[in-house]
Amino acid sequence: MTEKEGLHFGQDPSAPSYSDDTISTLSPMEHIRIRPGMYIGKLGDGTAKDDGIYVLLKEVVDNAIDEYTMGFGRVIYITIEGDRKVTVRDHGRGIPQASLEKAVGTMNTGAKYDSEVFKKVVGLNGVGLKAVNALSDRTEVTSYRDGKGRRVVFERGVLVEATELFDAPDEHDGTLVSFLPDETIFRNYRYQQEFCEEMLRMYAYLQPGLSLHLNGKRFVSKDGLLDLLEDNMTSDPLYPIIHFTDKDIEVALTHSTQYGEEYYSFVNGQNTIHGGTHLSAFKESVARVIKEFFGKNFEYNDIRNGISAAISIRIQEPLFESQTKTKLGSREMEEGGLSIQKFVGDFLKSHLDDYLHIHSETSEALLKKIQDNERERKNLAGISKKAKERVKKASIFNKKLRDCTMHYNDPKAQDPERTALFITEGLSASGSITQSRDAEYQAVFSLRGKPLNSHGLSKAVVYENEEFNLLQAALNIEDSIDDLRYNRVIVATDADVDGMHIRLLIMTFFLQFFPDLIRQNHVFILQTPLFRVRDKKDQETIYCYDESERDVAMQKLGPGAHVTRFKGLGEITPDEFKHFIGEDMRLDPVMVRKEDNVKELLEFYMGKNTPDRQDFIVENLEVDEQLEL
Repeated sequence: MTEKEGLHFGQDPSAPSYSDDTISTLSPMEHIRIRPGMYIGKLGDGTAKDDGIYVLLKEVVDNAIDEYTMGFGRVIYITIEGDRKVTVRDHGRGIPQASLEKAVGTMNTGAKYDSEVFKKVVGLNGVGLKAVNALSDRTEVTSYRDGKGRRVVFERGVLVEATELFDAPDEHDGTLVSFLPDETIFRNYRYQQEFCEEMLRMYAYLQPGLSLHLNGKRFVSKDGLLDLLEDNMTSDPLYPIIHFTDKDIEVALTHSTQYGEEYYSFVNGQNTIHGGTHLSAFKESVARVIKEFFGKNFEYNDIRNGISAAISIRIQEPLFESQTKTKLGSREMEEGGLSIQKFVGDFLKSHLDDYLHIHSETSEALLKKIQDNERERKNLAGISKKAKERVKKASIFNKKLRDCTMHYNDPKAQDPERTALFITEGLSASGSITQSRDAEYQAVFSLRGKPLNSHGLSKAVVYENEEFNLLQAALNIEDSIDDLRYNRVIVATDADVDGMHIRLLIMTFFLQFFPDLIRQNHVFILQTPLFRVRDKKDQETIYCYDESERDVAMQKLGPGAHVTRFKGLGEITPDEFKHFIGEDMRLDPVMVRKEDNVKELLEFYMGKNTPDRQDFIVENLEVDEQLEL
């Protein structure tokens, strides 16, 4: 081998050349469009709460909220047209008009670097509105100040119009922002009304006195986090909600009969859905204070099981772990100041301890709940040990779980949000998904027939029933949902009566024993096509999810088009299935709301009230028949 040959050993001669021509410099706005995940997290189509389109909405509303926080404007109007185009109008001070182009289109530009102008607010990096601008097909921003207006228009981050000052004597001071997310980036997206409403409710709880309007619906709160828990708890509290508020901190907490722990956390009015240092401090401190109050050696998990709580703090220049601001990383209230751990701990030590001494009925109810948790945990200890041994033995020969190589909490995973576990029934369906999946990020768990109806059973059934025991182990949620191995738990069953029944049984299992999976938006229903429509020569194929899509496809493909009806997942070939579990996968999020009282819901649909349920089914069948006629 010659020296020249040795230099190229192992190289592909067809590989692209690495030269001066391959070196490029992107403008900041171009960089946002090429690497949107660095600025808004995952993209998504709107089926998940943390999809990028909601981050765009949040960034614009955050700016309006910050104006209110600084004492300007008590109302914000939000309009979403056709589930796509967003308009936000606040009554703040209005963006300084001579700097409007820079404020909307130049990165790292804004007034929030000046902590005297914006104190203890969320938007501190001068990026939010620019990201909205760059990732939208069209963005229009109009600033109104002192009877004058000025508007700028951008298309995909490029300025296309900038007006001179114009008279606007009837307009209230403030900013009007309108944007249409770019469908080439957010494919097949649409805003889910429930997610948007939940976001605005959270803003209202954190800003008592502020009025937010979404498409004419008003959101306002009087008692902050107390209202939040009253409006969102899906089971009745065991004792009146405890509510404390002071400068820069507010907390509310109670317990219910549900399993798990339910938390809402906020920083400077921002809903930190992934928690952070403030929530960790709260969870540790509330358990320690209660343990010390009773003077018993309770385990922290026994104290917190069944808790519903919320905490909000305000700090100077918060540090978040990502641009989406969903997890707080700050450890101090301000530069060189009191630690968040001590601040939260001291507050709870003073207020919660005093409260429990004064309100004996609450402390008695709390003690009973802790003792019940302790008793059940000890009863489960022996069962759990044997169950883990069974899982360990079964996993050696386990064909129920076809795992993936990356997991939600795996530091090696470049995109942990993509991790998913498909729960399906039967070998044919699980076989199709297994052959079609992305083995790096998608796992498959195969049920054997219909799972047990777990309504009304104790948690011992989770360990005694092999299907539930193995599913719990696959998800890795026995000790804490924080250890969940997959971001999305996707129920994939046939679109027939048996498939619907299996869905209900799985939902019952989660709601009964692991409600946090649903509350934290980890559970979804997979939509699969009901029809395959092909043209006369079998050259074009359209997959349809309902009858209306089928009829449109028949018209499009013309005479001779023929239809195949899929009766079950097992009838869909692996080559076809890969289209339905890829980037364009259609998912229906499973959500639970206040009005969905979980106890009553499960009792009605899964309990022993057979006559009532039968009457309900008959009545609704009659309605459907009338509609069809």
